[in-house]
Amino acid sequence: MVHVLVVEDDAMTAQLFKIILERKGGFKVTVTDNGEEIINLLNSGDVNLIIMDVSLPGTFVNGVQVDGLKLSRMIKENEITSKIPIILATAHAMRGDAERFLEESKADDYIPKPIVDHNLLIEKVKKYLQNE
Repeated sequence: MVHVLVVEDDAMTAQLFKIILERKGGFKVTVTDNGEEIINLLNSGDVNLIIMDVSLPGTFVNGVQVDGLKLSRMIKENEITSKIPIILATAHAMRGDAERFLEESKADDYIPKPIVDHNLLIEKVKKYLQNE
């Protein structure tokens, strides 16, 4: 079964992602913003796609605070995890921000929050899973 990792610090948004992805997409979903748990999951080889919140004020990896952009870049620069598609999720979708975020993070795509078009989210996820 396809496993989607949702890295999100807001409990309500995380729950919404989980419901949409499980019910509409039929995916296995893990939600966390714990840096060590994220790294362990990625190293397990069990994650097919990541949805990454851009702002993660309470997320630390190896004792260093990281936001979603930095964490995405770390994942993409790691030989073991570099092929995992990452979709950024951000409420900061001003003109030009998306392009800058994608360039800075090396992520594959982004989706604006709040998630109002559930089908668009599922379509984006499926699009990147087809490329695997």
